[in-house]
Amino acid sequence: MKLLLPIISLVLLTSQSILAQTQSPFSTTQLNRLDSIAIQDVPAGAPGMATAIVLDGKIVFEKYAGYADFGDSSLITKETRFNIASNGKQFTALAILTLLDDNKLELTDDIRTFLPSLFPNVKADITIKNLLSHTSGIRDVYDLWSLQDITWWKKSFDNGDVLELIEKQQQLNFVPNTSYLYSNTNYILLALIIEKVSGKSFISFTNDLFEQLNMPDTSFENDYSKIQGPIARAYFNFDTWTTYTWIWNVVGDGNIFSTLTDQIQWEKVVQGKGVTSIKKEIISESQQLIENSTIPNYGYGLEFGNYKGLEYKFHEGATGAWKATVIRFPSENISLITLTNTGKSIPSMQTRQMADVVLRVKENAKYLVTKPEKIGEYVSEDQIVGTFLTENDFTFQFEMKDGKLYLKRNGRNDIELEREADNIFHQKFDPLFKQEFKTNLKGEMEVTAYYTTHAPYTLTRADSNWEGFNFEALSGQYLNTETNTLIEINFAGDKNYDVKIGAKSSTKGLIITSTKLLVGEYTINIENNPEGIGTLFLNGDRIRRVKFERAK
Repeated sequence: MKLLLPIISLVLLTSQSILAQTQSPFSTTQLNRLDSIAIQDVPAGAPGMATAIVLDGKIVFEKYAGYADFGDSSLITKETRFNIASNGKQFTALAILTLLDDNKLELTDDIRTFLPSLFPNVKADITIKNLLSHTSGIRDVYDLWSLQDITWWKKSFDNGDVLELIEKQQQLNFVPNTSYLYSNTNYILLALIIEKVSGKSFISFTNDLFEQLNMPDTSFENDYSKIQGPIARAYFNFDTWTTYTWIWNVVGDGNIFSTLTDQIQWEKVVQGKGVTSIKKEIISESQQLIENSTIPNYGYGLEFGNYKGLEYKFHEGATGAWKATVIRFPSENISLITLTNTGKSIPSMQTRQMADVVLRVKENAKYLVTKPEKIGEYVSEDQIVGTFLTENDFTFQFEMKDGKLYLKRNGRNDIELEREADNIFHQKFDPLFKQEFKTNLKGEMEVTAYYTTHAPYTLTRADSNWEGFNFEALSGQYLNTETNTLIEINFAGDKNYDVKIGAKSSTKGLIITSTKLLVGEYTINIENNPEGIGTLFLNGDRIRRVKFERAK
């Protein structure tokens, strides 16, 4: 997959007729394909994107397309600033590394050295290293707000509001350093620690950092009223392009605005070619996994993985219609960056499509197991019906309707399945999405899902003995004092419940075992006391074991 091609001189024309002279290692066919991929989600009269490829410190592809702001008809250019969201975590981590180099903190420091009001009842150490690698167990503040039925982006919360909510948390998702779960709270707390240690505001400290990186148009923004333009406004499309007012002030996990030009400069620095006054050893360290970390896939605000046979580093950012992707292939010393302000675009996919072109990946190359190895014993539709779960409570529900088999997944439309072989089904209108059913060594029914874009994963059916079970006993009210959220449950017959969580509208709940209730995006584990059902533990995407005690 080496990029050893004849160097040719080309002039690239952007969608705004901005000319950029560059030396390119790509063929005309490759460049045309890159150009097509870049603007595939930018029709005429739409918001758009900015994308670039940096090879060994040189820009070898750069493209701008679409509107930055319909209000003044401005187009996206080199000067346009995008919210790059969670891609800013790498700069929060870099700030920590500079303080480490100045001997002002250690990665093994307990965070309560700096934030003593947090988790007084948790005896295990919660270290700065845990925050950096998402192994702290601290719950994601956005999921906690959602539990309270707070639409965060309609508020003007700041880091003080985050600290106030986390101070009320008595428990963690898990014991620190025993598991990995991405949580934005980790990097917001890092921002607060940076302030405590440096004696400067997080904004001031990181602005100095960006000055040293020669990134003049990049900054975290903790006062939405003072964000400097030109800004690419974020647009969704629900039959027409719609924007919204950005009034968010939380920083550290994201809320960072930058230009593609500045992001290119950062990639040059990462590749060892950009000019910066920050020590090269610090930059190098920021691109590695954290020393002695138990987590192999997350480092200093950066994910690690394998893409079609090549080791790579990457991160995604998403805040509403603002989305950003950066991917780096160290063996090739090449980076690909995409920034967007359109809800129609998926830069994580688009940027990897560009990587396929750049790395000359063969279309028929097989990098994932995309179908069952062989056909197994016959499984009837009746044997399939039920709810299947992963260890983290991701669910598939299979049910028969009008003589047809359907798969239900949370947050997605029901899909009809067709039989492909004795124990293999596939989605009716997407045969590449396959489901293989078989019995495991414990006698449990399992389903393994296959697709072209992900590795296979397996779910196990949740079966339970309902003899003597009192379905009415679960009805009642349960309170979580950490968020002051009340859950109200009422039995509705046939394993179904009406469930109201906080101020949210009542929704349907389905009990799938005597100890597990599914409610929308949540799983609720049920625990008994001598008097009956007394405690519920709620699990969500980035929150685990949120405790609700029976109140009534």
